[in-house]
Amino acid sequence: MKSTISLLMRGGTAVCFYLLTASLATAANPWTGAWALTLPDGRAGWLGVEEQNGQLRAHVLWGGGSVLPAEAASIENGQLKVTRLHTVERKDAAGKTVKIQLKETITATAQGEALELTTVKQRPQGGEEVATFTGRRQPPLPPAPDLRQVKFGAPITLFNGKDLTGWRLTDPQADNGWHARDGLLVNDTRQEEGKPRKRYGNLRTDAEFEDFNLRLEVRMPPNGNSGIYLRGIYEVQVSDSYGKPVDAHHLGAIYSRITPRVAAEKPAGEWQTLAITLVDRHVTVVLNGVNIIDNQPLAGCTGGALWSDVIRPGPIYLQGDHTNMEYRHLVLRPRLR
Repeated sequence: MKSTISLLMRGGTAVCFYLLTASLATAANPWTGAWALTLPDGRAGWLGVEEQNGQLRAHVLWGGGSVLPAEAASIENGQLKVTRLHTVERKDAAGKTVKIQLKETITATAQGEALELTTVKQRPQGGEEVATFTGRRQPPLPPAPDLRQVKFGAPITLFNGKDLTGWRLTDPQADNGWHARDGLLVNDTRQEEGKPRKRYGNLRTDAEFEDFNLRLEVRMPPNGNSGIYLRGIYEVQVSDSYGKPVDAHHLGAIYSRITPRVAAEKPAGEWQTLAITLVDRHVTVVLNGVNIIDNQPLAGCTGGALWSDVIRPGPIYLQGDHTNMEYRHLVLRPRLR
């Protein structure tokens, strides 16, 4: 079996450095480690900082999408400065599409375990956009649990097969494509020609959980895309990735963070089974009977998280803003303390 470090490095984004630096942050460099962010628009974010051979490196999660490496990181006048580059497309005077690279500088000031941050971002039309936000150091990751010693309680059926009792949209203003049909939890994302585009919502449980084992089945169409969020912050990717090499953005992966060690997908249109265990901020994913992620540490939240606090209990939530999807047999067993 490959080590935890090498498993995480196999993903499209290398965030494994957190596993090294989270426990090594010292007074010599108090910036190293992982920081949970609350972004200017209220969304969840994440900042990871490491030091290698006297050089700082940073990775950033900005609301949605993947954890990405920053262009540069440095300490200036007791503040952390992180530079990100954004590429946008614009038309020039001749009407030709050109790519423009814009710079964003994030400056962080530490107050104990808390951060005060300012982002200054170049605008495509000129000038700058300035905003402030906050962060807090994540608690250190506990050691990997011995799952043989963990006990789970009585099963809780999350979906009754008849209606959406116990579920609600994460955003009440979004369009609701979720409904019960023939005992299935179905998401219908159809758009109506000639009418404004519908913005379909994500569905979450009313109940919130800490550690648990979750079992379910999912069936997706060709090119289907959804996600299963644990505690509302860690996305187990659901996508039609049958026949593709393992990747941190494919079925069963922890989105952009942990790559499955083997591919175990079935073709689109077939029912796929997932058994997911979350204990002490470590995750195990069994896809179609194959252990594809084995008790691996979770460095921080993923894109689309409801918040960035890794300690807070949270719901199971199903991503509904992409494509049609069908779920069934959603059963959760909470950990017994």
